[in-house]
This record gives sequence, C-alpha cells and structure tokens, in this order.
Amino acid sequence: MGVDKWIALQLAPERIDDASAEQLTASYESLGWKTSDIVGLFNDVQRARRAEQRQLAQSGDTAAKRDARRDLRADPEVMATQRKAQRVVADVQSSKLSRAVVSERQLNEVMVDFWENHFSVFAGKGQTRYYLTEYDRDVIRPRALGKFRDLLGAVAHSPAMLFYLDNWQSAADSMHPVLASPQRGRGFGGRRLGRPGVVGGDLGGMIPPAIARNPELLRRWEQATPAERQRFLQQAQQRRARGLNENYARELMELHTLGVDGGYTQQDVINVARALTGWSIEPRVGAFVFRPEFHDAGEKVILGRTFPAGHGEEEGEQVLDMLAKHPSTAHFIAKKLVVHFVSDSAPPELVERAAQTFLRTNGDIREVVRTIVTSNEFFSRSAYRAKVKTPFELVSSALRVMGAGPDTTPRTVQVVARLGQPMFGRQTPDGWPDHGDAWMNTGAILNRINFGLALAAGRVPGTTLGNWPGTPELRGAPRAQQADGVIKRILGGEASSETRSILVSGQNPMLSKLSADSLSRIADDDPSMIGTDVARQRPVRPNAGLRGVAQARGPLDRPVELNGLAQVVGLALGAPEFQRR
Repeated sequence: MGVDKWIALQLAPERIDDASAEQLTASYESLGWKTSDIVGLFNDVQRARRAEQRQLAQSGDTAAKRDARRDLRADPEVMATQRKAQRVVADVQSSKLSRAVVSERQLNEVMVDFWENHFSVFAGKGQTRYYLTEYDRDVIRPRALGKFRDLLGAVAHSPAMLFYLDNWQSAADSMHPVLASPQRGRGFGGRRLGRPGVVGGDLGGMIPPAIARNPELLRRWEQATPAERQRFLQQAQQRRARGLNENYARELMELHTLGVDGGYTQQDVINVARALTGWSIEPRVGAFVFRPEFHDAGEKVILGRTFPAGHGEEEGEQVLDMLAKHPSTAHFIAKKLVVHFVSDSAPPELVERAAQTFLRTNGDIREVVRTIVTSNEFFSRSAYRAKVKTPFELVSSALRVMGAGPDTTPRTVQVVARLGQPMFGRQTPDGWPDHGDAWMNTGAILNRINFGLALAAGRVPGTTLGNWPGTPELRGAPRAQQADGVIKRILGGEASSETRSILVSGQNPMLSKLSADSLSRIADDDPSMIGTDVARQRPVRPNAGLRGVAQARGPLDRPVELNGLAQVVGLALGAPEFQRR
C-alpha cells in the first residue's frame, strides 16, 4: 500500500483487523480477571501460607515438620490456588511479548511499550503485582494513542502506581488534634464547630484540623456520635504516623510530566503531594478510592498558582490538568518520543515541532507521533539504524522475522530478562534507558550474538529454521548465496562488508577471541547485566548463562554450535545491523 498509507493506518489501529492477536490474548485466562478476584486469590495464598506456618510451628521434631509441609503442599486446592497466583504476572509479561510478535497493530504495541516504560512500575514491590493486569489492560492499552491528559489521569488513579510510589498511604502531615475553644466554640481556622457541647463532651473539644478545614468532613463530624468521633481521632493518629509521602508527587513532575528541568521547586513537590493526599486504594478490592479524611484541604501554591483551601478530590484533578497542559510537559514528552522514534540526539527542530503539536492539539498523542513519523528527520539517512534495540525490541523483532509462533509460557519472557530487561522489572521509576550506550557493552553484545544463534538453533520456544520464509530457497544454496539471501531478507538488503564476511566465513571475531571462562567473567563482573526475577523478587543474571541462577536457566545457558544456513541466520540476528532499528 506504500509507506505513507501504511503509517496512516498504523496511526488508526482501531481500523486494523487484529483477530490473531485477540485470539491469542484470549487464551491467557488471568487477563480477563477482575482486580478484586486477583486480590482475593493472593489473599487465599497468604492465608494458606500462614496456616502452613502455624502447622509447622505446632509440629515437633524435624520429621514431623517435613511430613506437615509435604501434606500441605500435596493439598490440591492449595496448590491450584498458588499456581493461579503465579500466573498473574507471568501472563501479563508473556501476553505483552506475544502481542509484539503477532499483532498487526504494530505501532500501537510500540506505544504501549513506550508508555509502560514512561509510567514504569515495579512488579516486584509488594502488592503492585496484584494490579499489573489492570494496569496493562485498562490503563495503558486503551489510551496509548489518545489524549495525554486521559492517560495521565488513568495512571494517577491506578492502584499499581498509587501502591508502587506509596501515594496510597500519604496523608496530611498536620493531623495532631487541636483544642476547640469551649467559650467561643471555634477550632482550626476560626470555624464554628457546632452547638456548645456537641464538639466537647468526652473528647474534650479535640478535632483533627484536616476535618475542621474540610466542609464535608466537618458536617460528618458534627453529626457523629462520640464513639464515631473517637474512631476519627484514632484514624487521625494513624495518619499522623504515616504522614505526607512525596514519592509520587516528585515522579509525577520529574518523570511523568515537566521533566527534571521543568521549572518546579521542592515546595511545589510538597504542595502537589498535599493536593494528592487522600488518593488511595481500597485494599479489599484493589480499586481507587478518595479518602477525604486523609486529604489536606489547606491552601496551596503550585507553580505560582494558588489553590484555595476547602477542596477535595477535584483539587488533584486540577493539578493534573495544569501539569498536562504545561509547556514544559509538551517539550519533555515530545523529546522522549523523538528520542524513541528517531535518534538519541533528538533533533531540536523536530522536538520543537512535536511540542507545538502537543500544545495545539491539547496533548493528542496520535498527532504528536504523526508529526514525528512523517517528518524529514524520521526518514533521514542519519536516523537510519540510529537506535539500538532494547532487549524487548530485539527479541520481539527476531521472533517476527523468523516467523515464530507465540510462546504463552514464561520461557521467552525469561530470555528478555536474561538480556538485561526483565519486563515490569525496573526497580526505579525512571524506566529502562532509551539510548544505545545503556545496552551495548561487551557482555550485552556477546549475549545478543548468543541469542541469535540460539534462536536459529530452535532453542527458543516457537522457533524453527523451517518457519523462516527464506529456508526453502536457501537451504541447499552455496554459502555466499546464503549470506546474500539472509542479508536481503533479515538485514533489509544492506550490511557492511565485515558483516558479510562473517556470514560467509562463519567466524565472528568477538566470539572467537573469548573463551568460555572469559565469557563467564564478563557476565559476572558487569553490573549492567543484572536483572530481576520479579516473580521471586530476587536478582538474576541475564547473561550467557554459564553461572546463572538455576531457576532462570534457558536457551542462552550453553554455547551454541551451528553450521550451514542456521549458522548464517544466527549470525545475522546477532549482527550490528539487526541490533539497530
């Protein structure tokens, strides 16, 4: 259809028939579960584990403990529940990779990956994993090419983000009780607290200031019984112990909207955190809830704008509105998208045009992306193969080019982790790097070469050389002809003379120079090659596998010996030209 029509169609993914991807994702049972069901499932697992601990504690000698543990783990109901719980994170990871491999809505999948990295959460932090299914399915995917403000708001309300960055327990930091004057019947801010005797009584006229300055809470307080007021005060003391948490407010401004140089101050961070107090989670069902008794309803000044006292949840919405429309946000988001689609250097003129599109269209992501991917800079020679693929991009693109079938098990997901990018496994909220020098150290290059060979050898689930479209034509051809055919079909018809020489000879200088011991030493000594097994919340080494963690062993764990067409294909997948997009 031509590249222009293809881009226009990709920018309208709702017009693309994606039945194969939809059928595939329907096979993941947990993707259809409600968050409340997932929370209940994990609670069942925790109850079973507590029961196991109690039973083990009651057991006498070592043999009795061993028998008790065996009996508990043989319980089919307990085991079934645990297996279902283990599938929750694994299904989100596996389905994301499978979609990247089979979906016809390719640009939409790129944007889902971009935003899940921009609004990064770490599945290994406590209850975050309960909320990951909803985060991918209901928060990010439906808005990946929509309005930025809608996406920002959905993330701000998501239990995954609220829990990960601790906003769910952030409370007004001035919750200590204040004595109301029994003579004048006035409390915080000079507000009347009701009829004489209503506020006092057995509570001595004490009232938390966050209640006194919140009209709705004040009304509830005045109508409450003494026992209900006592509970209010107990909750106030608990919130005082928690206090204000700035984590989400800081990342909202620094990483999600304005950028580190966006013109805000530490006091702005504090006041945004105050505006978002009360934005919390109902833990029994895993849903967003606004708790007015947690909210700091005092006056605030944010980025020079005054937010009057006496407001509740809508105050946080107004803050999000302001941040989403801010020129610094437009520039920050535009630059990140230009870096992602064009080059690490982000041509300034294109960044400025994309930022102006953001402001003109009220943050329409689709139109900002259109500005970028139809630009001269995007099609320039300098942008060609300027971007290094992340491990996720490398694995998904290699599987696509090989005609691989989707893998619904965690095995291929583990390959991505072993290459250095465990999915939803970035512990810090800045997301995985989107520039080449973060991914192309010596150990990483070796692992990528080994991955290409393992893929051509059929060690990665769903892949065989027979599925590759070029196999029938090239299987019996001379080596030089095989090399040229592979360059045409896998490397876009363009490869350096050095790459062609390697494909013809079968000798990669980087691999031939290094022994197995030196490969192991590089992997062990290179901190950048450490990932995280988010299912078990422990570190893993996503390296060539010579001394990897036992539970993470996979297709990259042993040297690959190939010959013939399989070797040519494997070396091409590890070539510098395929490592770039």
